[in-house]
Amino acid sequence: MNTPAYASASLYIGDLLTDINETQLFEVFKQIGPVASIRVCRDAVTRRSLGYAYVNYHNIADAERAIDLLNYKEIRGKPCRIMWSQRDPSLRRSGSGNIFIKNLDKTIDNKILYDTFSTFGNILSCKIALDENGNSKGFGFVHYETPEAAEEAIAKVNGKLLNGKKAFVGLFVARKERNGSQFSPKWTNIYVKNLSKTVSEEALREMFEKFGKITSAMLSKDENGGSKGFGFINFENHEEAQAAIDTLNGQTIEGSQLYVGRAQKKAERERELKDMFEKLKRERMSKYQGVNLYVKNLDESIDDAKLRQEFSHVGTITSAKVMRDDKGASKGFGFVCFATPDEATKAVTEMNGKIIANKPIYVALAQRKEQRRAQLEAQYAAKANGIRLQQQAQASGMSGSPLYATGAPGPVFYAQPVVGRPNFVYPGTGMPAPRFPAFPGGPQPRAPYQAVPYRVGPPQGGRGQPKGRNPKGMQSGGGRGGSQGYQNYPGIKYNANVRNPQQPSANQAPAQNSEDNLSLEERKQVLGESLYPLIAASLKTQNKDEELAGKITGMLLEGLEHAELAAMLESPEVLTKKLSEALDVLNAHAPKSE
Repeated sequence: MNTPAYASASLYIGDLLTDINETQLFEVFKQIGPVASIRVCRDAVTRRSLGYAYVNYHNIADAERAIDLLNYKEIRGKPCRIMWSQRDPSLRRSGSGNIFIKNLDKTIDNKILYDTFSTFGNILSCKIALDENGNSKGFGFVHYETPEAAEEAIAKVNGKLLNGKKAFVGLFVARKERNGSQFSPKWTNIYVKNLSKTVSEEALREMFEKFGKITSAMLSKDENGGSKGFGFINFENHEEAQAAIDTLNGQTIEGSQLYVGRAQKKAERERELKDMFEKLKRERMSKYQGVNLYVKNLDESIDDAKLRQEFSHVGTITSAKVMRDDKGASKGFGFVCFATPDEATKAVTEMNGKIIANKPIYVALAQRKEQRRAQLEAQYAAKANGIRLQQQAQASGMSGSPLYATGAPGPVFYAQPVVGRPNFVYPGTGMPAPRFPAFPGGPQPRAPYQAVPYRVGPPQGGRGQPKGRNPKGMQSGGGRGGSQGYQNYPGIKYNANVRNPQQPSANQAPAQNSEDNLSLEERKQVLGESLYPLIAASLKTQNKDEELAGKITGMLLEGLEHAELAAMLESPEVLTKKLSEALDVLNAHAPKSE
């Protein structure tokens, strides 16, 4: 088949059972070629499948083959319908290349219709209209890629026999266009009702033939042959039909007042009645806008008179009604309408929350159902969005950030790799400050915004500085790598004779907060608290800016594994090497001075 010019490797899969999921579709479509992604479209609230999905292949050739081999194949006993995914809805809405086929035999299904019309050009979609039981309604639609293919299909198939029935094929006309032009201004068919049951079809014809030539007259009858009291008369021209309506409408014949008017299709009558009802409803709502109150949480003993009495002191009441069910029991709510908006506003202020029959009532301005629904949907959407943002924040470890407290999404940060060090990353411009509090007594790191602190217990060995350290975090005694100071921090098990800092020596008591009980983030937090003073001291020794200690500590925590961080605590050489690498990275990406 020829590929549509706009086609990608994305396919629309329709007519699916609502319990089919992505895994089941993957098993079907992976037979054609590598599948990039599959998504079953679901209701936003109920998460129930909408009966269609999208399948994306890596290349168009596989998508073409899927249409050729799998279109109208059964998935779990129901044939699926596959077509190219149309990203631009304007093509569907324009109706260009879309044709309508009616008077189809009930045995013609989607596949037969597709095979019949595919010879005239590329088909974007093809569908037989079905009733609620899944049976054909006798008509369908075929949408071609080009208008020329549609015109050729109309020319060659219109009026031809399909399964023994003459099919009608024509250009598709949208419903809104059909509604505006479905009847000619020169109509000739009229409808008459409220006929006496004694009026026969011959008498009906005689009643109307004095207005002009009648082409047909029909009296509707029941299964027993008796009159249903209405019928249809078709005149040869419009003027005669109009004269019959002007003369006989409202006339009393044989004790019945006739109604005579232009014959209308059911859809047109329903549309006119709906428009009339909506107009009346709008007029009624505008009339009572600002004066009609909704009252709920009413006691069952409250009736219309009692409701009016409770609100009568506020102002002039035009109506008061308690809503009741079909058994006459109160539904617990009602409406009170005042003469002026000022009185209604005063009633809301004074009566909302008032105790009536031992129950606090709720009073507010009455709203249309559509307005209440839109308001509730907006509230639900806001709540769901807040929950989603909170879940995203928790998943990213930033649930405690002030940015998430108001429901606003936080900034997105990306780590940048260091050349030659694929496993080492550092925070780029705009990265948050290290996610741990500054070491007591050390310089405070600068932060673009308040970072989320880890949960870390106080250092052991007193409320002030850790034992064996001066205010700058330097080791007060000798020894390799400051081992005496490290043992005083919770979760850090240090043994000067063993390279693995997680293995305590035989004569060393376990730390109060065992590192085995801490999460990976909490372990890094503890390591960061221990690394910070060593980095600050080393920077001071090298005459570097000590305020870089916080940033460098964050870089190391983000880029190194737990074992590497622990090795830095144990070996001054490793610490010096890693610090040098971090300084090189910072220098390479520092802003260039003019």
